[in-house]
Amino acid sequence: MLPIFLTFFDRTAMGAFGDDFCFTLITNQAALAAEADAAGVDQIGIDIERMNKVARQRYLPNARISDHEISDLDRLSPVVRRAALFARLNALHDNSNQEVEAALAGGATVLMLPFFSMPAEAERFVRLVDRRAKVTLLLETAAAVVRLHDILAVGGIDEVIVGLNDLRLSLGVTHEFEVVPSDLMTMIADSVRAKGIRFGFGGLARAFDDRLPISSDLVIAQHARLSSSSSWLSRSFFSSAGGTIDLGLEVARLRQRLSFWASRPANELADKREELRRRFRVGLIK
Repeated sequence: MLPIFLTFFDRTAMGAFGDDFCFTLITNQAALAAEADAAGVDQIGIDIERMNKVARQRYLPNARISDHEISDLDRLSPVVRRAALFARLNALHDNSNQEVEAALAGGATVLMLPFFSMPAEAERFVRLVDRRAKVTLLLETAAAVVRLHDILAVGGIDEVIVGLNDLRLSLGVTHEFEVVPSDLMTMIADSVRAKGIRFGFGGLARAFDDRLPISSDLVIAQHARLSSSSSWLSRSFFSSAGGTIDLGLEVARLRQRLSFWASRPANELADKREELRRRFRVGLIK
């Protein structure tokens, strides 16, 4: 299994939308990190979140439970030459300070806080990082969504990404992508971007991949509609009947498709939103 994430943009720069989209790969494999760096991926790093995650997500068929360690940054740092080094940490706990310091010592320049629910947690994380790295918040609890106004008032937040799996569980909806075409997601995206903070959400496959229950093009259109800044690169991105893919080519094709959908008129993007809603209504996606 390749544990991977993909991680803005104002749609006024229509032609550059895909070029400016910031891709983030999560891996502890030096060879893959080097390939991604050469392919133009912008952030590369690790995911050490395990605290309470198995208990939360054990029933989800597509749950990501990583075996990464902070020490894995030592093998990535020499091969990640262009991209920023990234680390997704655990939710706040008694040893969060040591975790942040260890990630910074390993060279991480982007740190992510998952599974929080209070503005005070975001504020504490920002203080721990103390401007020594960019701060990304993973918005994945209903409580955090309810308190989003106060969370976004915390200074020092660089990016907010919606974590679809845990948010699905917290909201009690059937599928992780059901929230994407909802008014709730539009509110989140508008609120985050209004603060000048980058916004994103999870799950992009390769361009023109129609093998999945939700085609990649339908999801790409939602990123354009919401002016999303980032996404998890799904595990299906790396699956291929031929066994291998050209990462540089596929990243470039995905950027091109993002630019295409960002150039489409608002009514066409609204139609794609309604198509995704309809697929959930009639039970085509389960």
